[in-house]
Amino acid sequence: MADRSLPKKRLRVALRTARSEFRLYLARSDALLGLSLLGVVAGLLTGSVIVAFRLLTEAVPVWAGLMPHPERFEALDWRWRLGLPTVGGLVIGLLFQAVSVGARQVGPVHVMVQLASGSARMPWRNAALQFFGGGLSIVSGHSVGREGPVIHVGAASASLLGRWMRLPNNSFRTLVACGVAGAIAASFNTPIAGVVFAMEVVLLEYTLLGFAPVILAAFASTSLSRLVYGDDPAFAVPGFQLVSQFELPWIVLLGVSIGCMAAAYVHGVRRIDERFRHWPLWLRTTAAGLFCGLCGLIAPEIMGLGYDTVQLALIGSIGLSTLLLIAVLKLLATIACSGLGLPGGSIGPMVVMGATAGGAIGIIGHDLMPGASAEPGFYAALGMVAMMGASLQAPLSALMAILELTGNANTIMPGMVAVITALLVARVVFRQDPMFVAILRSRGLDFRFDPVAQALERTGVAAVMSRSFVALEAGADDEAVARALAGAPDWLLVVEGRAVRGVLSPRQMVAAPAAERHTEQHADRHVQDTRHARTGAAPGPPAVALPHRMPPFVIVDSHATLREALAQLDASRVDVAIVSRGASAERSQVYGMISRAQIESGTYHRY
Repeated sequence: MADRSLPKKRLRVALRTARSEFRLYLARSDALLGLSLLGVVAGLLTGSVIVAFRLLTEAVPVWAGLMPHPERFEALDWRWRLGLPTVGGLVIGLLFQAVSVGARQVGPVHVMVQLASGSARMPWRNAALQFFGGGLSIVSGHSVGREGPVIHVGAASASLLGRWMRLPNNSFRTLVACGVAGAIAASFNTPIAGVVFAMEVVLLEYTLLGFAPVILAAFASTSLSRLVYGDDPAFAVPGFQLVSQFELPWIVLLGVSIGCMAAAYVHGVRRIDERFRHWPLWLRTTAAGLFCGLCGLIAPEIMGLGYDTVQLALIGSIGLSTLLLIAVLKLLATIACSGLGLPGGSIGPMVVMGATAGGAIGIIGHDLMPGASAEPGFYAALGMVAMMGASLQAPLSALMAILELTGNANTIMPGMVAVITALLVARVVFRQDPMFVAILRSRGLDFRFDPVAQALERTGVAAVMSRSFVALEAGADDEAVARALAGAPDWLLVVEGRAVRGVLSPRQMVAAPAAERHTEQHADRHVQDTRHARTGAAPGPPAVALPHRMPPFVIVDSHATLREALAQLDASRVDVAIVSRGASAERSQVYGMISRAQIESGTYHRY
């Protein structure tokens, strides 16, 4: 009777083989098609998580009966405006205090640290804490944005996908970029800005291999988000535009003013982070919530995301004094919230600060040049792009974001002037680093763009390793060695039973000194040489044998990148690594070998 389980077994074997081949393919540096397919899956996964986060933060205040709209903090009684952020800060502090120090690292800075470490593996505990902690911070009315939580959660979602599929490490960097792009795109309906932000701010590189999957991830994530929220821009703006080229000096002045504000923002967050880092976490978050509540008593518009305030500034519905008050208090409250460790975003407040400060400058210009100046809302839009570009020092991301947020292309040309002027003031005059890099450096970390290291990270050892090797027992004689070398392998794997004792290249075998050969093998060679001398026959090729002392080697996991392999070689000061399925040097676990010379010579560029 036929075995009915045989087809199922064959199917399982075929699936395992296909998964193994797919992982091996992804280890290559040109696995564009595979990474693109993963980008679509990562985008859909990220979009689902971000939609859930938005629904959570937008529905809770309304369900709780606190306010008719999730951003209408102006409708709250003064006691709620003071108590809600204070109690929210205390709860967040106690929640984060209850977990380990490693698990409480959240936000875009944490994503950049993971990328700089070379692993790009995002722990799920940190992501879960960011999801609920960031949501609580937004609901509590803290002066934070949602892009910080969504960047972290999006990156972690894509990274966890890679871990679940057991993908090689070199694909994780691209997956994290897909998660970041998908998160920004789904959260703000800005697919282009999501792509540029991921490449310009997080990855700090532009490559075809990175662009294609990231674009597809942003597309998939945005498509899912639009099914829930529609495809309208985040802000509805009138069709304003530049009235005259004579406004350009006023736009430069706006850029200078916003550049000063951006420098103060970055410097303030860094100084507060350094000054109060020794405080208990719960005390820091409570103090941040209390200060935010005090600012909210004066100007409730600074609480929460503040996008309703941005909308009013863009249509010119807020007066000059109110705009200035909101801009100043929003700056102070956000410095406190970000510097003292609340788990919210810092980009959303940039939009509010830039819109209110730019709108105030627009009103002044409109009064000084009636009929020759654009509407104040136009300057509010320029203030947004200038503040984002100068604080992040990512002008292209800011320009794309403002284009998609407003749906008005008339802001691009003058926005270029405003953003570059603001960036030069913040970077050259005040010598400020980008926001996330400044926070990293204040914590003793450095985030540098290293093109060589990034090139090594794009390729896995499985794509470059040599699988041309022959296993040879440690006690093998000359004949066994000769048979092993007959097939011209790249490497000889010296084993003793199941354990690996060493790895040699054929060149090392030929060059092995006679003093290290086995005594009986040396005696046999002496007898042969004597016989050749008596008979007059020409001596045969010199015998080769295993050296007594094997050169050292390290074991590299088959999922590792070339950067990780080189780091292990450097740390152990050896020149060859065995690529294995695990950490043990067992014969059955060996996949192949890779040498330092092979990595440093750049042979991986062929793949």
